[in-house]
Amino acid sequence: MLHFWKGLKMAQQIERGRLKEAPAKEVTDIMVAPTLTEEEVERSYQSYIDINKAHVLMLAKQGIIKEEVAAKILKVAQQMAAMGTKPTFEITPELEEMYFNLENYLIEQVGMEIGGQQHTARSRNDLHATVDRIVTRKALLELEKLINKFRRTLIELAKENEDAVMSGYTHLQPSEPITFAHYLSAVSAALTRDYARLARAWDSTNLNPLGGGSMGSTTWNIDRLYTTKLLGFDDVVQNSMDCVCSRDYLLEIMSAISILANTLVRMTTDMRIWATPDFGYVEVADKVAVCSSIMPQKKNPWTFESCASFSARVKGYADAAWMTYKGVPYAFTMESMDLISNFWPCLKDITGILKLMDVSMRDVKIHKDRARKTAAANFCTVTELANTLVRDEKLSFRAAHEIVAHVVGYLTENEKKATDIDAEVLNRISEKLFGKKLSITDAQIQEALDPVKNAYSKKVIGGTAPEEVERQLKVIEEALSRDEALIAEREAKLAEASEKLESEVKAIVSKY
Repeated sequence: MLHFWKGLKMAQQIERGRLKEAPAKEVTDIMVAPTLTEEEVERSYQSYIDINKAHVLMLAKQGIIKEEVAAKILKVAQQMAAMGTKPTFEITPELEEMYFNLENYLIEQVGMEIGGQQHTARSRNDLHATVDRIVTRKALLELEKLINKFRRTLIELAKENEDAVMSGYTHLQPSEPITFAHYLSAVSAALTRDYARLARAWDSTNLNPLGGGSMGSTTWNIDRLYTTKLLGFDDVVQNSMDCVCSRDYLLEIMSAISILANTLVRMTTDMRIWATPDFGYVEVADKVAVCSSIMPQKKNPWTFESCASFSARVKGYADAAWMTYKGVPYAFTMESMDLISNFWPCLKDITGILKLMDVSMRDVKIHKDRARKTAAANFCTVTELANTLVRDEKLSFRAAHEIVAHVVGYLTENEKKATDIDAEVLNRISEKLFGKKLSITDAQIQEALDPVKNAYSKKVIGGTAPEEVERQLKVIEEALSRDEALIAEREAKLAEASEKLESEVKAIVSKY
């Protein structure tokens, strides 16, 4: 746990500026302390240091501070960076926030005359905006990698189940035969779009607001392009007000996360239904299930249910962010700065969903025989019977549809299955409706009603035939490979910027 100072040192008193009193206990407890939790500090600590390094290097490069001053500040920055994910010195909410704690440590090491120059030509407003973008882009890349891991899991599962014929559903009613691979291909296609939305958010996220000042820029001759390069940003935020007051990229990301969560929770709904004994198409592994304390027969798909709950929270955090930002003046406000507080729990829950879905689907068991037998019996094949009547009996589709619909109605009323359809019942209903005797044979009927032949015969683009599903999966997998390469490219650029930053720091420090 982090330690908190009770008293105020001289440097701390100075940072209170014109304010004569320390922050009220209620202020530190409610507003400041939550931003200084161990989790929050670990998330942003190194980003603050990197930004300070880049800013000081820029100040020295532009002649705003002396190089030897920069070297002394940067030596302390190196020491702070070596502490790891959090500082070894004490952090106090009485200093209002993270930056003042870090600056106070710097001043303790080198004095006010030197350490006090670090913040020249900068505001906390543009500093915070820069920290937010750096930690967000890192989180965005990690989220994208999790999505892609799950996408690859589904692709591999689909390849293993190209022969798993089952009933498809519309309105939760049996519709037409598909394969489990075809279903997974559909979900994977949606996840491809979900990833693309998040990947596009990179363009609005990875922009450098440092140099915007409090909102009105600065009279100092700063070089924003230089800090942009050192910090791995693609470009600068062009307007100083926009630098500090805009957090719309967070709304963009959380909106994309909400859509992603919806894709995943729709899948959990299917899995939960298909895992019931009444369906019995899938069975989750024991390691992701939970039993009942009273009912010995129960094997509950625990992870799928939890994902559904998490998805509701994801949407709630996204909605809260929208409501926080609604009607906020187009200027720097606490509301805009606080917007990111909704992002982290939103990210935590979508991360949890993706990990649970991956571990659940990786070992899911498909009961292929059960699924095929159900598809043969539940009338999902009769659309193809109507198609057969059109092709072989030269009926209009509407007439064929009417005949088959009445056949299904008759069999249902008499508690019979699709496998009980024969030429006799078809003829009887055809003659009753249209006065037309059919020539279709029982063999033709059974071929039309075979769920395997039905699914395998749909070879058009988007169809359920194994070779077509293989083509779909190939397209999806190629997109996935490109997406993985893009993440690697972006991570490499950030690593290159980090190396340049450290190189420039060492170059100055080594002189003094």
